[in-house]
Amino acid sequence: MNTTNDQPGTFNGPAEVRLVRLLPGPIERIWDYLTVPEKRARWFAGGSCEPKAGGKNDLVFQHKNLSPHEEPPAQYKQMNDEGFTMPSTILRCEPPRLLSYTFDDSSEVTFELTPEGKNVLLVLTHRARGDDIPSIPGYASGWHTHFSLLASLLEGTPPPPFWATHKRLKVEYQKSYDDARKA
Repeated sequence: MNTTNDQPGTFNGPAEVRLVRLLPGPIERIWDYLTVPEKRARWFAGGSCEPKAGGKNDLVFQHKNLSPHEEPPAQYKQMNDEGFTMPSTILRCEPPRLLSYTFDDSSEVTFELTPEGKNVLLVLTHRARGDDIPSIPGYASGWHTHFSLLASLLEGTPPPPFWATHKRLKVEYQKSYDDARKA
């Protein structure tokens, strides 16, 4: 659709990554894929979502449903086989333009949606703190891979292989992160 969807995220310091994607709208459609558990499960994680500040937003990762023909790396086996639930709480919710929630114990993600003609600009910012800061490159590769699935889903095109894409991107993001830290 647009080369924006292939661009790597940018590191804004050691604890933050930002990814920008242009997706086929309308904005309400994208909002639904962020907040409706059945739709969110098709590209990221299912689980309950109460779209209001203070609402429960449990993320249930079941990656075998995203990539049934690939074997995950050992460190992600639980997310693939038994599934993994990450409790989360909505911090800000301004439908259909802004959604922010806790991610793991030491991170926060914010989705900002802006209509651009028939498309929607999605900006994701993932901020980590404390012991979670070294995980930022891994979060970046995960979001990039999940957004590739979302774009394919919205565009009606075949999805890329999840684990192979994630593995490649994880190496690329770690190098980019390390280079940014040296600069």
